Amino acid sequence: MTTADEAAGGLSETEHSTQLRRAVVASTVGTVIEAYDFLLYVLVAPLVFAKLYFPDSDPLVGTLQAFGIYAVGFIARPVGAAFFGHYGDRIGRKATLIATLLLTGLSTFAVGFVPSYAQIGIWGAVILTIVRFIQGVGIGGEWGGATLMAMEWARTNKHRGFITAWPQWGGPAGLFLANILVLIFSAISGDQFLEWGWRVPFWLSIVMVGIGLYIRLGLLETPVFQRILDRQQIASAPVLEVLRRQPREIILTALARMAEQGPFYVFAAFLFTYGTTVLHSSRDLLLTGLLVGTGLSAVTIPLAGHISDRIGRKRMYLIGAVTMGMFGFVYFAMLNTLVPGWIFLAIVLSFIPHDMMYGPQGALIAECFSPRLRYSGSSLGYHLSSVIAGGPAPLIATALLASTGSGYSVAIYVLMCSIVSVSATALLPDYTNRDISQEHIYGAQPVPVTPAAAGPARAD
Repeated sequence: MTTADEAAGGLSETEHSTQLRRAVVASTVGTVIEAYDFLLYVLVAPLVFAKLYFPDSDPLVGTLQAFGIYAVGFIARPVGAAFFGHYGDRIGRKATLIATLLLTGLSTFAVGFVPSYAQIGIWGAVILTIVRFIQGVGIGGEWGGATLMAMEWARTNKHRGFITAWPQWGGPAGLFLANILVLIFSAISGDQFLEWGWRVPFWLSIVMVGIGLYIRLGLLETPVFQRILDRQQIASAPVLEVLRRQPREIILTALARMAEQGPFYVFAAFLFTYGTTVLHSSRDLLLTGLLVGTGLSAVTIPLAGHISDRIGRKRMYLIGAVTMGMFGFVYFAMLNTLVPGWIFLAIVLSFIPHDMMYGPQGALIAECFSPRLRYSGSSLGYHLSSVIAGGPAPLIATALLASTGSGYSVAIYVLMCSIVSVSATALLPDYTNRDISQEHIYGAQPVPVTPAAAGPARAD
């Protein structure tokens, strides 16, 4: 029996399985809402915000300004990671997750009310920036809690990659939902999309917040954290302690995400700039391609997590990073044919190398950190990459296009991201199928769990 099993000793097998399912559903619903809230801005920024909040700017410059506000949300993420990571390791995963859900959802709801430049001048952009920062703080605390809530309820070590892949799936699922609602309200509002149609998807986020809150209130605390409470092992300052004890893991996990996060926002956000200004493609073609690609992720993300349980987390992640580095050139070659079918296929295929990394990523990162510091450490590592990868990606890609006029310069940027990820991932420890409920020995390699320590195999 694992230590996590001991902590959940008061629950029957059926009760534990029920809690595991609830934890996975609650975590996945939360990350769907998080991704929807955050990525909705990504879709609307090049289509609406450049015109609505920066009407006097050149179209490409206006897009850069809109993406500048977009990047503010990423800068705020490490702030939220540190703040909510502290409380996630101090008071628990459940309470912190409820707080992040409310903060993220309500700030997204507020975006729908921000006045345009025509109404209040530059103050519209200022208010949008402030709301975007608040939204980023909430999201900074969401991912770590959602991942741990699912992973720390797992009864065996053999399926953690698959279990934690489901909260990861919430990212593309949120993008899918954001895409489809933008398509729907674009069609309904027609020429009025710039006036009011774009606001409705932001307002609808409040409905999803209510659903997510209802599900999360019914959860119990994870067995791993309950054990920490019972043994009075709570860290007094978890953020400071993890920075002191595991700085290497924080830095490496942040760098490991370069090939996943940077290219993803090239494919999901910069695509609209490239597609409309260079390819002169219709907005609906680009959105439909993203819809199909995110639908494909419903299969490829859990599959990649499952494969990582078989061949190892690092190996699966490295395969994905190498594939991504090569795919960037294929992607722009397909787009540059100007043939709608090839453009559509390029958009759909772009999610596969991303998903090969994103599926096992939750487990890969969270497993690196000691249980009593895991919320803080994994959140910091995950969201520090937002500053160096996700936030700057559309800005860098747009600037490269403006200076070179070629999408292949962006493909080189994708390749450089992949090289960084491969180098960092190779240096990370691999805890695949190992007991993660025990305290890590800092600086030591992970030790395999013996059959006696692992206990009898159980179905998750």
